[in-house]
Amino acid sequence: MQYTSLGRTGLQVSRLCLGTMNFGPQTSEADSFAVMDQALEQGINFFDTANVYGWKTGEGVTEQIIGRWFAQGGGRREKVVIATKVYGKMGEWPNQQHLSAYHIRRACEESLRRLQTDHIDLYQMHHIDRRTPWEEIWQAMEQLVREGKVIYVGSSNFAGWDIATAQGAAAARHFMGLVSEQSLYNLNARMIELEVIPASRHYGVGIIPWSPLASGLLGGVLRKATEGRRAEPRQQEAIEKHRPQLEAYEAFCQEMGEQPADVALAWLLHNPVVTAPIIGPRTLEQLTGSLRALEIHLSDEAMHKLDQIWPGPGGEAPNAYAW
Repeated sequence: MQYTSLGRTGLQVSRLCLGTMNFGPQTSEADSFAVMDQALEQGINFFDTANVYGWKTGEGVTEQIIGRWFAQGGGRREKVVIATKVYGKMGEWPNQQHLSAYHIRRACEESLRRLQTDHIDLYQMHHIDRRTPWEEIWQAMEQLVREGKVIYVGSSNFAGWDIATAQGAAAARHFMGLVSEQSLYNLNARMIELEVIPASRHYGVGIIPWSPLASGLLGGVLRKATEGRRAEPRQQEAIEKHRPQLEAYEAFCQEMGEQPADVALAWLLHNPVVTAPIIGPRTLEQLTGSLRALEIHLSDEAMHKLDQIWPGPGGEAPNAYAW
């Protein structure tokens, strides 16, 4: 396994992050335990979850599964950098969502209970909340850090200017602020190259891409277009929309002798701002298959070819659209 710093911190995390969103709804608890055990055995020490995962309002199903896995002992908790999130709806009352200081503190306590741990290594804001002032958000996060309940703070689904605003407010309070940003990023979704990636690079914020395979679109979808989620109407529509690109992409991967999913992950890993793409395996086979991406070196020619097949926004703002 390869390791890197989480953003500008000294914390070392694996270059692949284990996403747990499938634990509960798609993957049984027993199989989830097996996936986490195998991930740890392969050296993956970075696990990502959220209090809303499991999709039963207020229950935190996935966090509970991880907590019961931690409770087995054997150094599981000590070896894992656990990341979870706050923002989503956790009840029917008005203050059981978003980023008020009231909700942040309560949500943290509930996540700690479900995860059966005394601290969260990376506490991520699941979405921007522009109704709540940064003075309030940072005051709540600072208190959690002082109490040892949170070690680092990250964001998810922030715009570039949100990252800049957050870091400016944190600096004024002599607080470290954000160390990571979890964004939608893959070969087919490159919008963050305009402003989120430049802002993250400037502030030393590590990018953690979610949906690195574009919900399976980049995972060799043409060869198995009738299997699993790929048979769903929405996915079939995406396949037809991008068919020429997919044909070119899968043919190029075949020329390289690599699986499309592995090439898609390797492409992300070649970006120095990327800390670790989130892989969301439902099975052990999907987990172990992802490890190949760490060994793939993409030449300049290969990177150029991928840019031709999956063109980005044209670079960073404003150069991408102005003189």
